[in-house]
Amino acid sequence: MKWKEQLLSLTPYQPGKSIEEVKKQYGLAEITKLASNENPFGCSQAASDAMQKDLSYYALYPDGYAQELRDTLSSFLKVKPSQLIFGNGSDEIILMIARALLSPGTNTITSAPTFPQYKHNAIVEGAEIREAPLKNGGFDLDKMLELIDENTSVVWICTPNNPTGVYIPEKDLIAFIEKVSEDVLVVIDEAYCEYTTAEDYHDSVKLVERFPNVIALRTFSKIYGLASLRIGYGIANEKIIRGLEPVREPFNANRFAQAAAIAAVGDQSFIENCKEANRKGLEQFYTFCKNRDLKYYPSQANFILIDFAADADEVFQYLLEKGYIVRSGKALGFSEAVRVTIGSEQQNAGVISAMEQYLKVQNARN
Repeated sequence: MKWKEQLLSLTPYQPGKSIEEVKKQYGLAEITKLASNENPFGCSQAASDAMQKDLSYYALYPDGYAQELRDTLSSFLKVKPSQLIFGNGSDEIILMIARALLSPGTNTITSAPTFPQYKHNAIVEGAEIREAPLKNGGFDLDKMLELIDENTSVVWICTPNNPTGVYIPEKDLIAFIEKVSEDVLVVIDEAYCEYTTAEDYHDSVKLVERFPNVIALRTFSKIYGLASLRIGYGIANEKIIRGLEPVREPFNANRFAQAAAIAAVGDQSFIENCKEANRKGLEQFYTFCKNRDLKYYPSQANFILIDFAADADEVFQYLLEKGYIVRSGKALGFSEAVRVTIGSEQQNAGVISAMEQYLKVQNARN
C-alpha cells in the first residue's frame, strides 16, 4: 500500500480504559471513571427525553444542514445561522480545518503540551508543526508569535488548556490576535468554556465579530453531557464557514445528537447547576493538594492536573486497582502528574481517599 509516509510514525488516539475493561481485569464490582472529562451528572432530562420522541430516527438520514439546531444555537448565541458549522464532536471540525488549510509547505503553531489532535491532524496533512512550550501551564503567546512566518496557515489555542485547565485572560488573547496576520486562521478551542468562572475569560462571539480570522470551537460532550452522541460546533464569520463546508462529511451530525443538543440548549439551569457543582468539586481537590503540599494548576475546566512527584503510571495504576480510572500524565506531557476529572462530591471524596492511601504507601517506601 502507498501510505502517506508521515502516517507510518503516527499512532491512533489512545482513549482511557473503559469501565467494563477495568471491572473484568481487576475483578472490581464498582468503578468510578474520572479520566475523560465527562459530566458526572449525565445530561439534562430534557435532552434525554428528546431522543425518545421519534423512532423513525433509526431509518432516516439526519438533516445534513442541522437547520433546527442551527436556528436554536443562532438564537442562543446571537449569531447568524450561517456563522455556524457542526461536526461529529469538535474533533471533526479540527480535522476539517487541517484538511482545508494545511499541506506540505505550510506550518501550524500551537503550545505544548495541549490537546494532541492539533498536531496529529497537521502531521496527517504533511504540514510542519511548531510548538512553544507552555508557560505556567498556559499558552505562551509571545513565543507563539515568534514562530509565525509567511508560511503559517493555522494557529491553535486551547483555553482552558487541556490537560492543565489554565486559561488565557481576555486582554492577552486580544493582544495576540491583533498581531496575527489576517490570512492566518486563529482557532480558539474552548471545549470547557461553560465551566469557566474567571471574570476575564473572553467572549468568543465578540472576538468572531471583531476579527475576520478567528473561529471558536465548542462541544456538547463536556458540560452538556452528550459525549456519546458526538456533536460539536464552530462559530466564525460566514467566509470561514463557507471555506470549511466543502470538507465537511455529509450527514455528519446524527439525528439523536441534533435532537438532544436542541433540548440541552434550552435547559440552562442544568448547565448552571453542573458549573456550580464543578466549582465546589475543584475546591475539594485544592484543599487536598494544599494539605499534602502537592503542586497543581488552578483549573477553569472540569479536571485538575496534580503533580505527585512520582511516576505518573504508578499513581494511575494504584488508583486503578482501587477502582478509580484517572489519566496518567505521561501520555499528556507530564510524567509525574495525573489528570483527574471532577466528579460528584462523593466521587471526589473517594478518589482523594485513594490518593491519600497512595501517599502513605509512597512515604513509607521513602
